[in-house]
Amino acid sequence: MVIRTFFSLLLFIIAAPVFALSQVQATIDRNPIVTGEYFVLDIIADDDLNAGALDTSVLLDDFIVGRTSVGRSTKMVNFDTTKETRWQVLLSPKSVGNVTIPAFNIKGISSNPITLKVIPQGSTADEVQNVFININTSASEAYVGQLITYKVKLYLAVELQRGVLSAPVIEGAQIKQIGEDKDGSEIIDGRRFRVIERTYGIIADLPGELVINGASFSGDVLVEAPRRGGMFGFNESRPMQTEAEREVIQINSTPPSYQGKWLVSDIAVLKETWPDDISEFEVGSPITRTISLIASNTDDTSLPDIDIPLADGLKAYPEKPLRQTFVRDNQVVSQYSITTAIVPTKPGTYTLPEINVPWWNPHLKKQQFATLPARTINVIGSTTATTDIPPADSFSAVQASGYWPLLSAVLAVLWLITLVLWRKAASVNRTLPQFNQDNKNLKIPRKTATTGLNAIIHACDRNDSSAAIIAVQAYFSERLGKLMTLTQISGLSEQLALAMNKLQADKYSNKPQAIDKKSLMDAILAYQQPPLANKKSIIAELNP
Repeated sequence: MVIRTFFSLLLFIIAAPVFALSQVQATIDRNPIVTGEYFVLDIIADDDLNAGALDTSVLLDDFIVGRTSVGRSTKMVNFDTTKETRWQVLLSPKSVGNVTIPAFNIKGISSNPITLKVIPQGSTADEVQNVFININTSASEAYVGQLITYKVKLYLAVELQRGVLSAPVIEGAQIKQIGEDKDGSEIIDGRRFRVIERTYGIIADLPGELVINGASFSGDVLVEAPRRGGMFGFNESRPMQTEAEREVIQINSTPPSYQGKWLVSDIAVLKETWPDDISEFEVGSPITRTISLIASNTDDTSLPDIDIPLADGLKAYPEKPLRQTFVRDNQVVSQYSITTAIVPTKPGTYTLPEINVPWWNPHLKKQQFATLPARTINVIGSTTATTDIPPADSFSAVQASGYWPLLSAVLAVLWLITLVLWRKAASVNRTLPQFNQDNKNLKIPRKTATTGLNAIIHACDRNDSSAAIIAVQAYFSERLGKLMTLTQISGLSEQLALAMNKLQADKYSNKPQAIDKKSLMDAILAYQQPPLANKKSIIAELNP
């Protein structure tokens, strides 16, 4: 029994050195390294060790130390057991040149130092890069307020897990992304790269040197891990970081000879949308006119507002201007559009004056103008159908041959018209209390056409301002026996003027509102037309 215990202890003492640490190895996955990229430092010890056995603080002076992972393994071959502890450290060099990775000492055993060559971006070693950025600026010299396009291309030869492409850092300028990212591919020296393209717009606020600290990328990619004796490889996540080179652009101030609001563009034009199929316009009928200012290599916020002067006799109801910036054929294009409803208030010939927008051509270095020529329009009275009564002269020509038979026929027709109007007036008396019960003492005109009032009411109920305006015009034209324009209707009474102005304002307002039906109907019904005056005038025409 004692002998067996002795041999067991002896065997344990002999076998113990097999599991003792005897070797520490340090390797990197590639050399040279491009500045801004991460590489993997592998440290392997042939023993089962704690994670804290490796001190990586010696790397902080020359490297950015990223994620550190620890793995352990045990192998047994022909009853020969080996243990291994492996550290993987992600590093990025801080400077260009030769950098030394120092030896690591673990329990008295040291690894070998490694001399790492760090080369700048854009060197001959770009072909081995997995991630890099190329940039392109539209100008090396610009003006204050001029749009500078800054195009970024991120090249990826490995699979992207996650990442962030950050905008360039600039002081004294405005910057914003233009359009959406483009995702494509390119082949460089036989290698296929995924390419993510993004465009930024930069506008300098002050003259002088504009320093653009390049766009940067930071993220994780999947790379193939080196095979270590196994048949199959595997992918591992590795952080990557790269940054574009710094750019310096000279910014010039506004030329003292320039006149007008400052606008810099490669080209600027004015366009107009106009109802060309109409040669004459009627009083009260709106004319829709859209003016667009289109400029290349300019941001929409730099486009000036367009003033549109009008002559007396024309009213303008402009909509809210529309501004937009987009990319077309690799060019940044901005557009300012304003739509205006022009309403003639009286007939005549009007001239819409010429419109000029000044702009500065940075290539020719001179001021130019975007011009919209003047336009002449003819406005006529409204052609709304009305029932006209023949003038007295048309009757006098027939009086010589059969005066009394013709006069009798005319009187019979007038009697029939009076009977019809009386029946309509009675119908109105039954209908109006439905929408105007709040004003019982209101005197209702006896000659009001029920159909005309109903058309106004239905248009108000539908909140259709255009239909309401047309219905009011038709109603007063029928009621007064002559063509009535909106201006003439407004002149009938102060109450009607207020109601019609509000109705037109509602029609052309940017924010549609409900029609004030009660105020409109009160104004219409409050207008009193002496019915006898019309009768006397008719008889006077028949009996000169």
